[in-house]
Amino acid sequence: MSIKVLVVDDSAVVRKILSSELSRDPEIKVVGTAVDPFIARDKIIQLKPDVLTLDVEMPRMDGIHFLRKLMKYHPLPTIVVSSLTPKGSTLALEALEAGAVDVMAKPGGSFSIGDMSVQLIEMIKAAAQGGLNHTRRVTDNAPPPSRTLALAETTNKIIAIGASTGGTIALNYVLSNLPANSPGVVVVQHMPEQFTRSFAERLNEVSQLSVSEAKDGDIVANGRAFIAPGNQHMLLTRSGANYIVRVKTGPLVNRHRPSVDVLFKSVAQYAGANAIGVILTGMGADGADGMHKMKEAGAVNIAQNEESCVVFGMPKQAIAMGGVDIVKHLHDIPETLVELLKSKSCASAV
Repeated sequence: MSIKVLVVDDSAVVRKILSSELSRDPEIKVVGTAVDPFIARDKIIQLKPDVLTLDVEMPRMDGIHFLRKLMKYHPLPTIVVSSLTPKGSTLALEALEAGAVDVMAKPGGSFSIGDMSVQLIEMIKAAAQGGLNHTRRVTDNAPPPSRTLALAETTNKIIAIGASTGGTIALNYVLSNLPANSPGVVVVQHMPEQFTRSFAERLNEVSQLSVSEAKDGDIVANGRAFIAPGNQHMLLTRSGANYIVRVKTGPLVNRHRPSVDVLFKSVAQYAGANAIGVILTGMGADGADGMHKMKEAGAVNIAQNEESCVVFGMPKQAIAMGGVDIVKHLHDIPETLVELLKSKSCASAV
């Protein structure tokens, strides 16, 4: 049975492009389009789509207001397709917080229609299979950690995190529950360029850590977290006593740039047993091979469990490859990280 998709965008060109590209896949059927949320509301009732693609900058009613109403009265898996403008990226993040499953950049510049359509088709299939983004409810109802997470000063430790679909809310929960003196954190979240800067700024507001979009040469020190910039790979290296991030272009890896595998393999090489890896919700297998390499180098690795994932793809593949030591509900990951770091050796904690 085909996945029924409704495309909502005020641009006739975008509606035509998305409808044409999505219709190329035999498993997807574009059942209609809508120029604004009011028309979309009527077509949702009439056509009963399985997945919605939604622009957030529209006349009459913005996409955020519409999405909040939709999630309250007629929940439907929704993928935001937004422009790469500062306003568009900010609104896209608000949409994720309001319950959207994922965010996709409109084609333009270095992001071709072909690249966009491949990724959007994958997102639609994952959204249809996984249903609604329930991570929002999981985190909203999360109990506070059993005690204040405190951590003695640690040296030479690194936390490396990879995430994709649903990861923005999961990362918000993990980073906002880590103590201020946590070891340096390096994160790859699959997200278009320009969106990652706004995302890092939002995380910085809720976390005790200093969170920023990574720049080439940044020193990874205690209390700092770096988000890989969209459309660039991020690697960990070492210079003397310091861990340093390198940010560079390069081919897509597992159809992603930034790639979790690229980060994790560099962490395996330069941090080894001093690292803890975390693989969170996301589609596909990016990070599975890199996490296995981290384990071979002596790292301890955590995977988010299926119950608390929006899409169990990335954690599932990492577990299947044998790179995961611990599987935890999202609620328990911050405390598990702290307990591992309290141990004299990460490796001795499992």
